[in-house]
Amino acid sequence: MTARTPGPHSGPSPDSPPEDPATGEAAGGGGTGGAAGGGGTGGARAGGLEGEATEAGPAPDASADATQAGDASQAAGQAGGVDAAAAAGDEAGTDTTPADGGEQPEAEAGAAADGAQEGGVSEAEAELAAQRELRARIERRKAERGGPVASGAGLSGTAADLLAAVRAVEGGAPATAYFDEAPAVPRRPDPVPAPAPVRAVAAPAPDREAAAETVDAVRAVLERGGAPGALAGQVVEVLGEAAGERLAEDPWQLLAVPGVRPEQADGFARALLGAACGPDDERRAAALVGWVLERAALRGHTAQDASAVRAALAERQVPDPDKAVQQAVESGVALVFQEGLEEAAEGGDDGEGAGEDAGPVTVLLGLDRYAMAEESLAEGLARLIRTCAPAAWEGTELVRAAGANGVVLHTGGEAARAEPAALVAGARARGVRALLAVHGADGIRRLGAGAGAVTVASLLDGSAGPGRDEDGAFALDLLVVLDAPQLDVETAAVLVESMPDGSRLVLGGDPGVLPSAGAGQVLGDLLAARVCPQVASRTPDPGPLGELVSGIGIGELNQVEAPGKEIVIVPVRDAGEAVHRAVQLVADSVPRAIGVPAGQTQVITVGHGGSAGTRALNAALKQRLNPGPGRFGGFDPGDRVAYAQGLGRTVTGTVVSAGADGLHLDCDGTATVVPRARVESAVRHGWALTAHQAAGARWPAVVVVLPGDAAQGLSRPWVYTAFGRGERHVSVVHGVDQALPRAVAEVPGEPRTTRLRGLLEGLLAGTE
Repeated sequence: MTARTPGPHSGPSPDSPPEDPATGEAAGGGGTGGAAGGGGTGGARAGGLEGEATEAGPAPDASADATQAGDASQAAGQAGGVDAAAAAGDEAGTDTTPADGGEQPEAEAGAAADGAQEGGVSEAEAELAAQRELRARIERRKAERGGPVASGAGLSGTAADLLAAVRAVEGGAPATAYFDEAPAVPRRPDPVPAPAPVRAVAAPAPDREAAAETVDAVRAVLERGGAPGALAGQVVEVLGEAAGERLAEDPWQLLAVPGVRPEQADGFARALLGAACGPDDERRAAALVGWVLERAALRGHTAQDASAVRAALAERQVPDPDKAVQQAVESGVALVFQEGLEEAAEGGDDGEGAGEDAGPVTVLLGLDRYAMAEESLAEGLARLIRTCAPAAWEGTELVRAAGANGVVLHTGGEAARAEPAALVAGARARGVRALLAVHGADGIRRLGAGAGAVTVASLLDGSAGPGRDEDGAFALDLLVVLDAPQLDVETAAVLVESMPDGSRLVLGGDPGVLPSAGAGQVLGDLLAARVCPQVASRTPDPGPLGELVSGIGIGELNQVEAPGKEIVIVPVRDAGEAVHRAVQLVADSVPRAIGVPAGQTQVITVGHGGSAGTRALNAALKQRLNPGPGRFGGFDPGDRVAYAQGLGRTVTGTVVSAGADGLHLDCDGTATVVPRARVESAVRHGWALTAHQAAGARWPAVVVVLPGDAAQGLSRPWVYTAFGRGERHVSVVHGVDQALPRAVAEVPGEPRTTRLRGLLEGLLAGTE
């Protein structure tokens, strides 16, 4: 059926609300037309939520794009932000849309959170420790290579505001200023040094705190260059014990700190080096190459076309981009790969001119950390495929495939999750050491306590699961990982590296959702490589919501019958009305008409910034649902928050209290303490999230907010992910007109440049 956007509708619902005296708008929340396809006024035959539908019309010019890093004015009421995000973003971003296929700003900014969320987001110490262990193993096998070179994301700020700018970008706030000239007077050190990061409950102990003299030495260098001394801890964390000497010799290494932009590093370098530095400085060029590649990673790429890197360097006034790239490769900042070279050579062996039919050779550049992770992941998967001893397991297609193969892929929606859960239960009954892992705690809830599932993060940090054997491998024969699209390449590499020879790995998930907030697209690359069995579930998600989401997955935004008000469309004219309607839905209409309380309704929007992004929505929702002065760093007891535990891992919770040790949260029944130093960068209000932040979780009711300025951030994966988060009900606050069906039909999401598929195909060539 052809998708339709909401049209004019003048008939009120049976229980029209009184007019809001403050706004002149109806107080009710929803429109009477519940067509799912963004569509028609008669789609939900029983009518919409209580309220009077307003006439749909094109939104006026928006003041800001909802996918951008944000609008500073929207940060009111927020103490800081997460993600992811890239990460965000988020949710990239960001939701950091970023990592957002359709949410790239979140990955760049937080992305976040889901960041970075929308901006540079820092990984949890457990992930860092696991990745260090992985890199150590890889380095022992590849001794000829150097260690990874860290690189930062970006935000702007003057010397006086650099620290605030870095914290802001970690929270998804926008850049507003930059270094035009070297500051004349160094900024005095922050009187209160930031304490070392503290782990959340059940997490491993953090790394040893840097020596005070090391931090002091770095602080002195920072202040000499006009940068805030309070950044010293972050610099030491990134550059190591010799950070002071390294920074003094090469000021552009300040770019390695998440949140620092080239303009800031240039000003810092001029203050330290004076006339001895210039735009053609080799140190500057090398740092910029790393920065460009790190920004690409925030958008999900593990490598970047060399021509794109050269173009980015030219935009930064690098006089000779070709030479800069060559110098960066020679110095070990970046690695160079020639994709398609082997195929071209093979074509040339057939005779003169035979190579002309071979594909073009693409020169890629990548950071060492992602190159090592992809190579380790490919080698680990090939090892599992080759070392598995086939066994005849009786049962479903998935059970038989898992018994006969070392690696199996399983695809399907929410209802299909029961199939891998049954596989694990059956394997345990056979005496096989089997475990089920999911992305987040909500995945455990949805499977039920009897499934014995753990989160991927807790499995890696050792706080859950069977533990490891004497060789450091999981004491497992079968590992089933759900939510596989949320696995970034580094996390996946750690998981596979930890699997013992002869064990079995099943990766399951819905390939239609947004990919991971981190770099890579593990499930997508494996599906494309076709080097292992793929089992597609035939179990559809039930009801109107299942029908709606299934149609979106194949590019069709269909009108769906929703007799139980499972789907409601609320047309709006502008972003202000979108925020107003979203608050009404959460606070009044959904609880009254659907029976889902406000605390179980999640708002999802395209990005953190903009006039109807997460900042604006959270400020309005807090004012309505839990007003207060924000006495705990912008938060009050009872506030709903989103806590970015690591890249792509945002959990929701409620503020309980605060103390000298930090902010106390209740996250799905788990008491968690966020250290004071991390609150501003890792916690934001969570009534509204980006889709990247929301991926991997579901709620009884979801309100998807699509103001007019969100149109260019939409894609099929974004819509599929957002609409699929609701278990019983989805309300769509619709102001993007025809952009919604167009995105579903024509925008498949931003492609990611990765090397995993080619590596797998090369390693397993000829494997049946």
